[in-house]
Amino acid sequence: MREDLAGWQKLNVTAFLAGGLTGVYPELVGERYRDASGLGYGPLVRQPILIFTATAEKLTKTLRRACERSVTASIYTMDLFTTYNDIDNRAAVAAVATQDLDIAGFAVHAERRIVDKITKGLKLHA
Repeated sequence: MREDLAGWQKLNVTAFLAGGLTGVYPELVGERYRDASGLGYGPLVRQPILIFTATAEKLTKTLRRACERSVTASIYTMDLFTTYNDIDNRAAVAAVATQDLDIAGFAVHAERRIVDKITKGLKLHA
């Protein structure tokens, strides 16, 4: 995630990207929860999600590494902070060439060794 985002933007981007991961990798979604009273709750992602921060330039470079390894990324661009529905979101991304995307954040899922290579040099969000 881009390090210069406001707190609310970081949370928003994280939530959207986690949803994107589960859309691409449905096996990440665990089972529904049920409490001792029998009330049911929705499932959570089954694995920890590590959140890294970087400058806009480093994010672009890191996304390029993911693409070079044929890892499908879910992306959130700065333009999406000005759109208010999924149709407009996709149109905003479709209007910009890959190398010109202004990345606010992106998410990937792959084998750990591949993700480690993709995220090399990034720092964990504090």
